[in-house]
Amino acid sequence: MLSLFLPNEHVKSIFDIHPATLKEKGIRGVITDLDNTLVAWDVKDATPEVIQWFKLMKEHDIKVTIISNNKQERVKIFSEPLETPFVFSARKPLSRAFKTVAKRMELKEDEVVVIGDQVLTDVLGGNYAGFYTILVVPIVQTDGKLTRINRKIERRILSYMRKKGKISWEE
Repeated sequence: MLSLFLPNEHVKSIFDIHPATLKEKGIRGVITDLDNTLVAWDVKDATPEVIQWFKLMKEHDIKVTIISNNKQERVKIFSEPLETPFVFSARKPLSRAFKTVAKRMELKEDEVVVIGDQVLTDVLGGNYAGFYTILVVPIVQTDGKLTRINRKIERRILSYMRKKGKISWEE
């Protein structure tokens, strides 16, 4: 059961995720969280670096979809300038939105990676849906109210897993 909370990889940021490495693993699609994964939760637009990362994925024929529990307006304002499909109010960690996105991408489970900053939503949801998962360090250390509660639970889970030798990275 606890294995559902373990990501396949842990990296500092999305910029440590390269299309060539994804392709070597057979990955052809990315499902990524928005807030604190791509930009800080209180930043409205993509940064030039994020725009370049999306272009790089597109140049390498890797499909990207943004999936967020946030409201439509927030996700739409961010995603549309990037010409990137998105899902809002995704109800992560439930697997339905993840599986729907993979189906829209016309990709199999083993061809998709889920990227996010939260164990309780992104990693748990991605793992439960059967995808490869990558946990990134949150961009900022502040969060909305609900996310702050998730972070407390997440810290306990990660601490337990660290003690059991299941993970080696530091927060």
